[in-house]
Amino acid sequence: MFEFLTSKFEDLFFKIKNKGKLSPKDLDDSLREIKLILLEADVNFLVVKEFLEKVKQKASSENILESLTPFQQVVKIVNDEMINMLGGSSSLINFSQRIPTIIMLAGLQGSGKTTASVKLAGLLKSKYAKKVSLIAADIYRPAAILQLIDYSKKIGCEVYHEDNKDPVLIAANGIDALRKTASDIVIIDTAGRLQIDTDMMNEIVEIKKKVKPHQIYLVVDSMSGQEAVNVAKEFNSKLEYDGIILTKLDSDSRGGAALSINHVVKKPIKFVSTGEKIEDFDIFYPDRMASRILGMGDILTLIEKTEKLIDEKKAKELEEKIYKSELNFEDFVDQLKSVKKLGSLEKIFSMLPIMGKNKALKDINLDDRQIDKIEAIINSMTIEERRNPDLINGSRKKRIADGSGTTVNDVNRLLKQFENTRQLLKQFTGGFNKKGLKFPFPGF
Repeated sequence: MFEFLTSKFEDLFFKIKNKGKLSPKDLDDSLREIKLILLEADVNFLVVKEFLEKVKQKASSENILESLTPFQQVVKIVNDEMINMLGGSSSLINFSQRIPTIIMLAGLQGSGKTTASVKLAGLLKSKYAKKVSLIAADIYRPAAILQLIDYSKKIGCEVYHEDNKDPVLIAANGIDALRKTASDIVIIDTAGRLQIDTDMMNEIVEIKKKVKPHQIYLVVDSMSGQEAVNVAKEFNSKLEYDGIILTKLDSDSRGGAALSINHVVKKPIKFVSTGEKIEDFDIFYPDRMASRILGMGDILTLIEKTEKLIDEKKAKELEEKIYKSELNFEDFVDQLKSVKKLGSLEKIFSMLPIMGKNKALKDINLDDRQIDKIEAIINSMTIEERRNPDLINGSRKKRIADGSGTTVNDVNRLLKQFENTRQLLKQFTGGFNKKGLKFPFPGF
């Protein structure tokens, strides 16, 4: 995600960090480089111009340039202004006092709207413990209704649909039916449309008038860059929506849409889709996104994801084992399974606050198949070997390698990695985060 921006900003910050004090010329050179970075990332020119003016105004203070820590202060200014560019603060959903809260999704054809509908339903159901249902109002795309029903089964949400050619009537009937089922939230999946298609645009306006949704979200493909901003402007002129859902953010290496859209259309980014899985969908936090773009990680999101998957009692037991150097391969494979639930290794690594991580990625094998290989090796061990790795001698290594379809070198590498991990985790025992929950990340 935003690999280009992160790499460029890391390079820039490395250069100014090594300068010590910053001269006005150093600041101008840095601003010029930031300008090129943002423009190359397809950020709107007017957004870039205003961003640079604000950064220069705050950073030009003599107290900052002549201070003992100009680097940290300039980075803070850039970070603060990027947060403002992204919307300032997260804009959470407002629930209606009378159920159901009605949410309608709109967007272009192919923007990922149906998938976003289900992902949003899954998030609202799990985060707020609400009963969420959906209405299939896309009658034009082949198999759109079947796709919505199939996806919704995975999260246990009801889908209202009917054999009708009037999306306005389908939406209205669906609201009436789902209100009787005591649904807390109803999400309407509408058909994709082009902003130049007058009939289709009029249709969604009619749906809005008929069902009076409490929230309307525009689903936008983040990879379309400035075109996404143009789409957002056109839809807003006709529909007047409340917020934006950015899809395919995990594949967006530039970030032009995310950095421009709020400033241009004055509508908050509400949610972001960050992967193919239903759970790869998050509330948008401008401060966390700015931190990731500038190479400072997103440890809060990582902790939140971890807390959903880790039992606190087990985490405490694991901490005691680590402290006593009693960690074994049974614990290790449990941690591997937890990591797999969090997402790809590359995604996890991107959220860690490690300077220069983009360069490091080139030297580290983050192929998720490595986890499968490790798990296969551990599964080929006997119970005694998993609990006491010191038992594993040469003949045992050969048997384990044969049983897992790997080599003795692979087994040796895992044993070494395991010992390194055991020592590394022991260093962190006592508080990885403010909430006391230890992050289960094997150090391979």
